[in-house]
Amino acid sequence: MPDTVSITALNFLVRPVHDFDEFAQHVRGLLDQAEGADLVLLPELFTVELFTTEPTWRTDDIADLTRIDAYTDDYRALFTEEARRRGQHIAAGSHLMKRGDRYLNVAGLFTPEGTVHEHEKTHIFPGEAAWSTSEGDELKAIDLPFAKVGFAVCYEAEIPEISSSLAEQGAEIILCPSYTFTEHGFWRVRHCAASRAIENQVYFVHCSTGGSPGAPLPNGWTRSSILGPCDKPWAANGVIAEAGENTETLARGVVDLDALRRNREDGAATTFRDRRRRAGTYAEWPSHIKTS
Repeated sequence: MPDTVSITALNFLVRPVHDFDEFAQHVRGLLDQAEGADLVLLPELFTVELFTTEPTWRTDDIADLTRIDAYTDDYRALFTEEARRRGQHIAAGSHLMKRGDRYLNVAGLFTPEGTVHEHEKTHIFPGEAAWSTSEGDELKAIDLPFAKVGFAVCYEAEIPEISSSLAEQGAEIILCPSYTFTEHGFWRVRHCAASRAIENQVYFVHCSTGGSPGAPLPNGWTRSSILGPCDKPWAANGVIAEAGENTETLARGVVDLDALRRNREDGAATTFRDRRRRAGTYAEWPSHIKTS
């Protein structure tokens, strides 16, 4: 595996479109800006833009959002072709998909060779319940030619055990497509993303949906970023790259995996190792550890 990976995270601003072709044109315009990146990330549920293809969308109920599943085959075909044509690995945010009698929030990672890796969001934000969204039950790290990665979709970043499980499986880059409806929500995820990067000594890519398309669709607050542990190989605040806020732009950065591995061994804070060094339950820990 190469030691460095070029990553681009794209701010996506949802806007009304007439049909899938107009949506695809919107996507391709952003992907053009990510030329040369090994890994490109789009945000969570940016495909809600497809809800606006219905003439009555402004008077429809948000509970009808699951109808964007009608575009699932088109979504897969679009990103399968774009990943192949561009020779890039594209983490195409997430999309509502019907599985059996349930709808799931599914993140997709498309490779140039045509493989599609999927992750079903395991912890939905309470607001998603209005969209009849169910939860997945599997966390799995994904082997790519340049790194092992994993998904922590939006609210999943706020559940520490998810990133910890992925790091235990060998993930060194965690992908966080996100859609937060307020600035408060954005900072909850962003601060948690920084915490997960420190706790597990991983790179964390936070990519968020923005835009103000109008009711019934929620607004989005976006400022995508690439984060690392707060230690000497990186900036003091851990920010490797950061996009402007609430504008359709990108965060582009190069992450050094070898630096990450060295940092796990001899960094100022070796949290990845230290969180795992004591076996057994808390009751079995020495008293001086419990009270220190």
